Amino acid sequence: MGLVALMPYIKRHERLAEPPAKAQTPGELNYHFTMIAIRYIEEQGLSYQTINDVMGALDGASKEFYRRVAVPYENKKIRENGDVYPWPLVETLNAES
Repeated sequence: MGLVALMPYIKRHERLAEPPAKAQTPGELNYHFTMIAIRYIEEQGLSYQTINDVMGALDGASKEFYRRVAVPYENKKIRENGDVYPWPLVETLNAES
């Protein structure tokens, strides 16, 4: 099961079985994101709204990736290696949230 299967925000029948291309380096990954954005702009037309749509989608994807992948990974590493933040500080901030 790939990452695409985990996205619950797109109906299953509308999800791609495979990503459109494979990226082997961070530069290639950036290129693929860029090409998808350019294709979207070409299809929708260049306007403030389309630019805003692309920026919002990229920002939302970044935040969702952080929440779903990076945070659990960081928490795992904290459990394995110990936290670098002083516990009283963390406990105070968590109590305020």
